[in-house]
Amino acid sequence: MLEIPLSSTDPRLLQSVVGPGRIEALVPAGEQLARRLDGASVICVNSTATGGGVAEMLQVLLPYARGVGVDARWLVIDGDAEFFTITKRLHNHLYGTPGDGGALDEDEHHHYEAVLRANAAELAAVIRPGDAVLLHDPQTAGLAQALRAHGTRVVWRCHVGTDSSNSCTEIGWSFLQRYLDPSFVEAYVFTRRAFAPAWVPSDRIYEIPPSIDPFAPKNQPLTDEEAEAILTTVGLLSGPSRDASFTRPDGSRRHITRGADATRTGPPPDPDAPMVVQVSRWDYLKDMAGVMAGFADMVVQESDSQLVLAGPVVTAVADDPEGAKVLAECAEAWRQLPHHARQRITLACLPMSDAEENAIIVNALQRHATIVVQKSTAEGFGLTVSEAMYKHRPVIAGAVGGIVDQVVDGDTGILLDDPSDLRAFGDAVAALLAQPDWAAKLGENGHERVVERFLPDTQLARWTALIDDLMGDDPTPE
Repeated sequence: MLEIPLSSTDPRLLQSVVGPGRIEALVPAGEQLARRLDGASVICVNSTATGGGVAEMLQVLLPYARGVGVDARWLVIDGDAEFFTITKRLHNHLYGTPGDGGALDEDEHHHYEAVLRANAAELAAVIRPGDAVLLHDPQTAGLAQALRAHGTRVVWRCHVGTDSSNSCTEIGWSFLQRYLDPSFVEAYVFTRRAFAPAWVPSDRIYEIPPSIDPFAPKNQPLTDEEAEAILTTVGLLSGPSRDASFTRPDGSRRHITRGADATRTGPPPDPDAPMVVQVSRWDYLKDMAGVMAGFADMVVQESDSQLVLAGPVVTAVADDPEGAKVLAECAEAWRQLPHHARQRITLACLPMSDAEENAIIVNALQRHATIVVQKSTAEGFGLTVSEAMYKHRPVIAGAVGGIVDQVVDGDTGILLDDPSDLRAFGDAVAALLAQPDWAAKLGENGHERVVERFLPDTQLARWTALIDDLMGDDPTPE
């Protein structure tokens, strides 16, 4: 088990973005919670420190919590390849798909429990009775009983799910139910209330959507020239070499030193070419292959735009064993495209050895994009949607999961009722490319919606209220 070091960030910094009113309410509530905790810690436990939305959310939220005096900590569990294969299978089932088609039977329960038993023993050495432990997603659910027995307050936070149930979701939730009994878990947090299975007590459900940090490298302001310099340096745009640097959270400047691993034909795109971008993990549910097919079939003949599909270097995401396979299949599908289509499509693996450098490359891609796409077939929330909207980019996205809470169709972006409909996707891309004024209006409206709903102060206020509720309960196990 690994503890991730955390800095402290004063939430008052957000005042320049959200105004004083929201911060004036948040800071005293956070400080009061810190006093009520009376030395107890709030400990988040998940399965990876890099490469996904949960890790990004914790990197943002916990420093703000520490900034109001809460002793917030972050621990990452250990697991072997078989454990992460099982939990990826669970992940896919909760989204309503069979994933790799493997079983979720007693053999899988035994291995899952054995891995988490070892992690629970390590946790017992660092937690104290009265601490609030926030377990994130299926990978950590099996820790709840042991933590509760240790006298901690246990919250399970699920970032994945679907609004409708099918045989796959029933199998997934059935696997988890024995680990998340209400006698172990005091509160259940979902991105959308509709994700909760029927056996979760309704009075213990909290709905808390994620948020993005406007000051983090992934979202900090960049001029057009700075974004182009970064993309040129990493090999995703053509042009002369230029100084590419960014501001780190501590205020120092950092130069970009790593390049992207790009699959393409010929030189990088010209900076003046319209660019359609999707940034996501290499995951079947993100449908990178569908974006590529729709662009090749429906958009290439209609405009001179370029498509960049960007994801992490697959070896850097420990809890996602399918990434390499998805990337390999996308690369093979790209090789099968006609030459004229391959010339307009780039597959990019972004470096992950430095989280800040990766984030600034994503920032530059999203800011340079003419259109940002998130054509997911299932989604818990989709932080990349809020990231793009905050940067005033028009978004085209699947009408699934938490995306529908972000995108108001025709007002803050375009929703695809059927994300698998490649013609509808292509028509939406072509329409936005042909109507730049409309695209700009969608981007402006999207920015305002993110500021209103999806910045850290809003999420922190909800977490503060939840933990404050728990402090009135006796954490002594039954």
